[in-house]
Amino acid sequence: VQLVESGGGSVQAGASLRLSCAASGITFSSLALAWFRQPPGEAREFVGAITWAEVGYTHYAESVKDRFAISRDNAESTVYLEMNNLQPADTGTYFCAATPHGSRLATATYEWDYWGQGTQVTVAS
Repeated sequence: VQLVESGGGSVQAGASLRLSCAASGITFSSLALAWFRQPPGEAREFVGAITWAEVGYTHYAESVKDRFAISRDNAESTVYLEMNNLQPADTGTYFCAATPHGSRLATATYEWDYWGQGTQVTVAS
């Protein structure tokens, strides 16, 4: 299983970015998918998750739920994280995660089986 993130960058506060995570080596539609982030010098933290394709329930961290949105394109085996009104506190390395337990919306890192290498997001004030 391979997860490859892209779309990170350096932006000013208030800007938007869309991250992508392309999956391969596994049946994408059955996966639950999540985004985590790791601020500099801090632990990895949950951002949001989406259940398997037929249901598509989402769950977000309180800090992002009114600004970020997760979606999935099963034809492209890709999950997206749309980030709006970015703030300096959103700075960090963003990781895509997946699990074959398709209904999972877990917030703990140990609940997720597969991880990407991460993409950096830097938000300047």
